[in-house]
Amino acid sequence: MSDDSQQPIVVKKIKKGGGAAHGGAWKIAYADFVTAMMAFFLLMWLLGSTTQGDLKGIADYFNTPLKVALAGGSGSGDSSSILQGGGEDLTRSHGQVKKGDIDATRRTINLQALKADLEKVERQKLESLKGDLDNLIDASPTLKQFKSQLLLDLTSEGLRIQIVDEKNRPMFDSASSELKPYARQILREMGGALNKVDNHISLSGHTDATPYAGGDKGFGNWELSTNRANASRRELLAGGMAEAKVMRVVGLASTVLYDKSDPFNPINRRISIIVMNKQTEEAILRDGKVAEVAGEDAAQQTEDAVNGASRNAGSPAGR
Repeated sequence: MSDDSQQPIVVKKIKKGGGAAHGGAWKIAYADFVTAMMAFFLLMWLLGSTTQGDLKGIADYFNTPLKVALAGGSGSGDSSSILQGGGEDLTRSHGQVKKGDIDATRRTINLQALKADLEKVERQKLESLKGDLDNLIDASPTLKQFKSQLLLDLTSEGLRIQIVDEKNRPMFDSASSELKPYARQILREMGGALNKVDNHISLSGHTDATPYAGGDKGFGNWELSTNRANASRRELLAGGMAEAKVMRVVGLASTVLYDKSDPFNPINRRISIIVMNKQTEEAILRDGKVAEVAGEDAAQQTEDAVNGASRNAGSPAGR
């Protein structure tokens, strides 16, 4: 029989699972640590790849943001020098330029170097032509006897060939553009030699300072020097020079004297032929005119030739 007064004894056993809440907390802390380390290394990388000029600009911005805002510029990282900050050399704080500026500078330097090389090659070609003409003058019986009247030198415009007057041997009759027979021979010999190079030429006629007789009628030394230059052009063509090589024919009267100390010296009456370099050709094509310049004083050998001719010259016999 059962006894209602007796109650069964129930024993409850609770199994503990090992602290689930405590066991997951370390994972969250570790993730925060890894994130912080990643942010730290990212910050260090940014600091290491930023130029000193940029760092100074950023510091200035946070120290005095109003000053940077008022100063303007392409960014707060501009260097403190006149050149903008940023560039390839991260150790420099001054003189840095942006990559686009570096590329433009390199292109400019390359173009300048190429231009210098071309000018050097062209000068060598003109020097070679000068040597060929010197040899031609010495080898030609026609030209050799007039060697004292043929002056060759290199100027800023190119190779200059000047055929000058002497007192007893002028190229033209007084007040005339008709060439003497010997002057025709000189120009025709020169025409064949000049046709061997691809450079264009410029022709200019010059007179001395003697006023043209009858100049009050509208014809003077300007017209006379122009006509003489054009007459010389025709003789060069007759000697075999291509007509397309002529780029400029001008008369300068007595404005560009060879002997400035004596405006009436016969040597001032001359025909000047310039075998032009590319720079002079481009200048003529660009603005249509380039004044003939001798650059520095004529070369020493040219001055010696001028002095020799001057000693043989007396008072002018005409223009």
